[in-house]
Amino acid sequence: MKTMSKITLGLFTASLLFVGCGDNAAPATEDTVKPTISEASLGLRKTNLYTEAAETIGDTTQYSTNAAGSGKTLKRAFQDAPPMIPHDVNGMLPITLSNNACTSCHSPETAPSMGALPYPPSHMTDFRPATGIAADGKITKNGTEVDNTSSPKLEYVSIKKLNHLSGARYSCTLCHAPQSADVNVPKNNFEAVYSEINGAEKSSWSGTKLMEGIDTIK
Repeated sequence: MKTMSKITLGLFTASLLFVGCGDNAAPATEDTVKPTISEASLGLRKTNLYTEAAETIGDTTQYSTNAAGSGKTLKRAFQDAPPMIPHDVNGMLPITLSNNACTSCHSPETAPSMGALPYPPSHMTDFRPATGIAADGKITKNGTEVDNTSSPKLEYVSIKKLNHLSGARYSCTLCHAPQSADVNVPKNNFEAVYSEINGAEKSSWSGTKLMEGIDTIK
């Protein structure tokens, strides 16, 4: 009992000291309190973040209506950037496994006669290793069982030249977007510096450049 009384008295004394220290603390001032940053000021949106009022809806995008072959080609945004589509794509989308209208003009065989830009050799190259499941359930890459499918040395990369468009490049609009005009967007101060003389008009990712940084070629 004596021990419990001592503990109770000690806790009571500590509480008095705590309350006393709190009463003597200096009051908060504008110099000691950090200003609050509103979440509305963190982004480009200046309308209410919690409603979708009429003023929140952006401008309607006006895509190019130029017929194929009559559009204006824009400069690449950076070296080897996918070029934007300079013509109307109405009726050409969506791209499916059985129908890709882009290839009718942009394949290397037909592009010269159509006055179109042919897709580059990189689009006829397969970089993906043959992946499967072994009898023991392990993943295989190019016939070899692996414990980890990721590798900083890229030894699972497999470069195979094809005589046709790679399946990984079949859905063109994953990278190529149609041009649009008369849209109010934030000003872009980025200035591209191209590594090739004609980098603003043409891709240089072909030939030996396809193998840069890759040690294993299978």
